[in-house]
Amino acid sequence: MGSRQGSAAFGQPWQSSHLLLLVPAALIVLITASDILAPTDIILGPLLVVAPALTAWFEGPWTTGGMGVMAVAGQALSGWHFGTLFTRPLIVQMIALAVLTVLVVVLCVVRDRRTRQLAQVRSVAEAAQHVLMWPLPSRLGTLQLASVYLAAEDEAEIGGDLYAAARTDSGARVMIGDVRGKGLSALGEAALLLGAFREAAHQHASLPELAGALERSMARYLADFEPDDEAEERFVTALLLEIPDDEPLVRMTSCGHLAPVLLGPDGQVTEADLHPAPPLGVGLQGSGGYPVDVLSFGPGDTLLLYTDG
Repeated sequence: MGSRQGSAAFGQPWQSSHLLLLVPAALIVLITASDILAPTDIILGPLLVVAPALTAWFEGPWTTGGMGVMAVAGQALSGWHFGTLFTRPLIVQMIALAVLTVLVVVLCVVRDRRTRQLAQVRSVAEAAQHVLMWPLPSRLGTLQLASVYLAAEDEAEIGGDLYAAARTDSGARVMIGDVRGKGLSALGEAALLLGAFREAAHQHASLPELAGALERSMARYLADFEPDDEAEERFVTALLLEIPDDEPLVRMTSCGHLAPVLLGPDGQVTEADLHPAPPLGVGLQGSGGYPVDVLSFGPGDTLLLYTDG
């Protein structure tokens, strides 16, 4: 959920990419020299196209174009050595090399433009997600909290996972959930549920009442969608927890969410036995349909809440 930044890390990509430029430059020198030293019936000049193509892999269009110019110059040098600089075959080879370089440069421009667009979209989406997902406090009363957000796939940081915690008069309430779907489409449901929880956690005496309030919020939200907008496919699995200050236990109401794992001070691992209700958003309006499960939770115990990614 965080990032590490520093001047040293900023300089490393710049240095590595410029060191890599030595590879295509060395190829130009090697191919040109080999073409000059090789017998006249062996033509190596067309291999110079490898240099700009390789440069495009790690550099931008300007550097790639410059490497293409160097490749054409190498081919011209070879033609000058053999006295074939202005002959038709060599001119055709040089034109072909220049055309291929231009095509590679165009591909670099398109790639860089799409990369910038994707980076902008991701930055906006991640900023929106960070606004929604407030950092959890390190402590709520007698309860210590810690959180980490790990994407299921590399480069996938935008999802429908959500979590929140609130301090009440008698203890702490925690919610973790998983919106069906990923990406920007899941942020609307996540924003709704997080806002509803932060308000309703202080207004309802029991977890079933809290779950009912969240379900009603989801129902009002989904009512704005037309039937062909797949409203029936929108739901959120959630786990609501209540940890009182004066009792060594945790009360839980599961709305189709995964059961937490309890790690005791002796290292024993136990999965909580829950009686889950349907997910939020499927139409269970009353509070009577939300069971409450109780788990012993004393000093030194650790409770792991998680989603399936």
